[in-house]
Amino acid sequence: TLSTAIVCMQANFPLPPGSVLGLLGGGQLGRMFAQAAASMGYKVKVLEKGECPASEVSAYHIDAAYTDKKAIEDLRQTTAAVTTEFENVPAEVLSALAADGACVTAPASHAVAIAQDRIDEKTFLQSVAGVPVAPHAALLSADDADSLDSSLFPAILKTARMGYDGKGQRSVNNIAETKAAFAELGNRVCILEKKLSLAKEVSVIGVRSLTGQTVTFPLFENVHRNGI
Repeated sequence: TLSTAIVCMQANFPLPPGSVLGLLGGGQLGRMFAQAAASMGYKVKVLEKGECPASEVSAYHIDAAYTDKKAIEDLRQTTAAVTTEFENVPAEVLSALAADGACVTAPASHAVAIAQDRIDEKTFLQSVAGVPVAPHAALLSADDADSLDSSLFPAILKTARMGYDGKGQRSVNNIAETKAAFAELGNRVCILEKKLSLAKEVSVIGVRSLTGQTVTFPLFENVHRNGI
């Protein structure tokens, strides 16, 4: 996201060092973003309620909720580009920031909206991007469990929105367990994903500038302990 934000074009030239970059979210990833930006000569303005890791190393800190209208207007008026450190920042905030073109948001609000919902995410990857995904089924209510194909089990039931590092997830082996897990998760919309035998999990970060330049960072293997 740092590369995306900095190479964005405004008035047909890259943002020069000294420009202020907006950051939605103030966690550890935001802290690393701010440190990297500072080393390149950019200033960061963080929007996060309360003291946070990113605010400790940033030039500016807006102590407010993501949806605070005054805070959003502050970012829109004082930053040339805004990014987000995680996918659960309200997508509509990014839309508001980019509304009149005064502020570039990277990623765009529609991309964040897809990443916030596991059902939309899998639909996009499979139907639009053509990327194979694990067998799965959406559960809008507990009754949807009755029509599940038995071949999906054993599986993991996940809330469609929020949840990470094992939070908002339950392992299930049959329809009865799925219904019970659905209730434990607050009867929220969920997605059931078939468990697969995985050799390893890897992550790769790719970035694309608004001018079409692309960069792929080195591939890394993720190590899991106790589901995290």
